[in-house]
This record gives sequence, structure tokens and C-alpha cells, in this order.
Amino acid sequence: MKPRQSLLIKWSFVISVYLLCILLLILPLVNVFMEAFAKGILEYWKAISQDHTLSAFLLTIKVALIAVPLNTIIGILAAFLLSRFIFPGKNILLTLIESPFAVSPVIAGLIFVLIFGREGWMRPLLQFLDWEIIFNTPGLVIATIFITFPFVTKELLPLMQSQGNEEEEAAILLNASFFKVFTKVIIPNIKWGLLYGVVLCNARAMGEFGAVSVISGHIRGKTNTLPLEVEILYNEYNSVGAFATASLLVLLSILTLIIKNILERKIQLTGLESNPSPEDTGK
Repeated sequence: MKPRQSLLIKWSFVISVYLLCILLLILPLVNVFMEAFAKGILEYWKAISQDHTLSAFLLTIKVALIAVPLNTIIGILAAFLLSRFIFPGKNILLTLIESPFAVSPVIAGLIFVLIFGREGWMRPLLQFLDWEIIFNTPGLVIATIFITFPFVTKELLPLMQSQGNEEEEAAILLNASFFKVFTKVIIPNIKWGLLYGVVLCNARAMGEFGAVSVISGHIRGKTNTLPLEVEILYNEYNSVGAFATASLLVLLSILTLIIKNILERKIQLTGLESNPSPEDTGK
């Protein structure tokens, strides 16, 4: 292939990708903020300072702060188990972990209603314990955990399988405890995959609509997360309120990306400090 032809193909692909990113990613975000500020800053502030909007904002963060750490811990343990051990039912366990990808979120929410609802299988136990799951925060957390369950595991499993376990075995032969092996060997080796898995898990947790919609009951000020609040405001023909609330979700996503980039830089700096260059070691 001639150099001119290769450059033409290269730049045509580059331009096409940039145009698609602008069309599919940048323009929708710009449109959200344009609609949110369509009637001015005062109307925007009035929309996001409503009690039910603030309640939805805080509830979204609360659910994510509970669901994401739990799924992170479970995901690390599940990936370690599946990548390091052979046991009966391993494929079944992997299928169960992947099941949220195959089940519609609406169906998942309905399943939890059938389990924890007024006529559900666990209703007698919940009445005895005086617990309310459906139409309450615990139900939202359970639904979010189910929907976001596979992300960390699916991100870490191929990475841990490709890395092998030689370093872990060497650490064990040197009489390192399991805790030290886990924190000093396993976690540093999977830090990038873990970071991206947590980011994906958090993004899905904050933006989840289907399962949460079924299990929440749409009680304003109590069980409405930001995506549900956006739907209600839009159905009320409150365009500015709907897009202003949606802009809060966008800002949360941007904040997540900023935190991700900060963590990446810190991890890179830590890696450079722990692995000095040959010139530094020769001085």
C-alpha cells in the first residue's frame, strides 16, 4: 500500500471516529445543558433546588455508595475464586454471575417484588422482623446490586486468568500470609482492571432505571432516584426541570471520570516510585 493511500485511510478513520463521538456523545450532553438553562440560571437553580430533586440526588448517591463497594468486594473475591480454583459447579457459578446481563432489568425488579412484596415468598419473615424492602431504600439497593453485580468480576476475571499465579505462589513459598499476598501481590496486579470495573459499576448504579422503577413505587421524596425523577418531570411537561435533573446525572458522571483520572495518575506515580529507572538506580 502506498504511503499516500495509508495516510488517507488513517485520517479518514480518525475523522470518522471523531465525528461519531461528537454526534453520539458530545451533542447530547450539550443539548441537555442547553435545555436545562433554556429559561435562565434562576429557573435552573429553582429546578434543582426542589426538595424532591435534592432527595432524589441524595438517594442516588446513597444507593451507589452502598451497592458499588459491596459489588467491588464480591467481584474481587469471585474473580479470585474462578481464576485460581477448580471446583464442581464452576461454570454454573459463572453463569449465575453473568445472569444480570441476560435478564431484563424490569423483569429483575418484578422478581424482587414477587420475593419481597406483600404477597411474596419472604413476606412472613419480613413481617416478623418488621422490615420493609419493597418501596423502600433496601429494595433499591438490592435491585442495584443485582443489576451491577457482574461488572467488576467480568473486568477482573480475564485479567487474573492471563496473569497466572506464579507471583502468588512465590510469595506463599516465602511464608507470606494470605492477607499480604492479597494486598501486596494480587491487588497491585489488578488495579487497572479493578478501577475500570468500579467506574462501570458506579455509572450503571447511578443511571439504573428499569429494576429500580419497578421496585421503588415512585414515591417522591422517598424512593425516587434521579433517573425516576427525570421521567416524572418529563411526563409533567416540565422540560426545564427534567433536563436540569438530568444535568445532575451528567455532572455525577463527569465527577466519576475526574476521580478515575486522579486515581490513575496516583497509581502511575506510585508505580514509578516503587520501580525506579535504571539511571536512578545507578546513581
